Amino acid sequence: MSPNGRYLMTGSGKPFFWLGDTGWLLFNKLKREEAETYLEDRRKKGFNVIQVMVLHTVPAINVYGDSALVKGDAARPKLTPGVLATDAAQYDFWDHVDYIVDLAAKKGLYMGLVPVWGNNVKAGKVNQQQAKTYATFLAERYKNRPNIIWLNGGDIKGSDSLQVWKSIGATLKAVDPNHLVTFHPRGRMQSSDWFQQEKWLDFNMYQSGHRRYEQDTSKNEKLHYGEDNWRYQQADYQMKPAKPSLDGEPSYEGIPQGLHDVAQPRWNAADVRRYGYWSVFAGAFGYTYGQNSVMQMHSAFDKGSAYGSKELWSSAISAPGSAQMVHLKNLMLSRPFFERVPDQSLIAGNAGQKYNRLLGTRGKNYAFVYTYNGRNLKVNLGKIAGTKVKAAWYSPRDGKTTAIGTFPNKGTREFNPPGEQKDGNDWVLILDSVS
Repeated sequence: MSPNGRYLMTGSGKPFFWLGDTGWLLFNKLKREEAETYLEDRRKKGFNVIQVMVLHTVPAINVYGDSALVKGDAARPKLTPGVLATDAAQYDFWDHVDYIVDLAAKKGLYMGLVPVWGNNVKAGKVNQQQAKTYATFLAERYKNRPNIIWLNGGDIKGSDSLQVWKSIGATLKAVDPNHLVTFHPRGRMQSSDWFQQEKWLDFNMYQSGHRRYEQDTSKNEKLHYGEDNWRYQQADYQMKPAKPSLDGEPSYEGIPQGLHDVAQPRWNAADVRRYGYWSVFAGAFGYTYGQNSVMQMHSAFDKGSAYGSKELWSSAISAPGSAQMVHLKNLMLSRPFFERVPDQSLIAGNAGQKYNRLLGTRGKNYAFVYTYNGRNLKVNLGKIAGTKVKAAWYSPRDGKTTAIGTFPNKGTREFNPPGEQKDGNDWVLILDSVS
């Protein structure tokens, strides 16, 4: 973690902006050559974390027919003595996982590993003792690999089988103290709801989920954050002790709004951009993108698909949103990263509700304000250093910057983004100090 507890950094002290992709079923459904195709595509697009389930189901079998466990017992990983991950002809389930983890490392990609998906634990297929034995096995096997991040949980409430999740987290951290650990929660929830004070929880993750505003009907107040994922970030930002936080599962590109009714409209590239800029400007240290067909690795041999996917993963990796995420990463790393704070005082007047919402963030000598629909921005100047500011528009769609002009760094000023006001005409106003 960075010294202020808000961000991640490399061992040499450089900023690490988490740009994740949900390749959940990578280990289960892709052959080695297919894994190469997928990982190389994500590397080229600027991703640096791949979120993957180790055990999607209990028991689990991969695309080669290899079983992960002996008789479905999580305490008994099925290992083949003398077979190496480098052997192209023979290997077991775990050698295949090793191979992909090592392949990712060669490409500079971290693997965010979910030990066992949450519904298996909730169903009673993994008890606390099995969980501890299994977590020990995983930590011992991967503790010396440089590109591991542990994602405890898996689309589950921490309160469901609480002691199992605490056991997994504590065991991973005890056996493998040099890798970071977090918890992947259920939709419209955040890891800090249950584990903020746990020593094994290095950073927080929330899942803002896949529903639109009017699809939230529960009386749970947090569900009424709706699509405002910046509210989860805002809540985490106020927690003590300070821990980095990010949206580890917002709405996926190409998935039906609300998930289960495939006749509903699909989330698109503009939506995944909005979730990214909203959460990061609210203080997140990164962002995870997802695509419906890719997250489930929809393959030609599948007899069906989840959530109305009609496209194979090999085609869906080219969804437009996946190529646009790098512009968020590039923007955030273009200015001093560790000094950045969320700051809504940049916005003069009402910051707006729902899709009208404006989000501001700044460092000492720069400020960014995001609009999802291209509405006029009225900003308070004088929030950063310098007697003047140089203003520009940054496009989240292609990463291009267009100069506006130089202005006195005082008072308020209104800026009119290019194009007409409409959802998806999103822009970032950049203000840089001029001495």
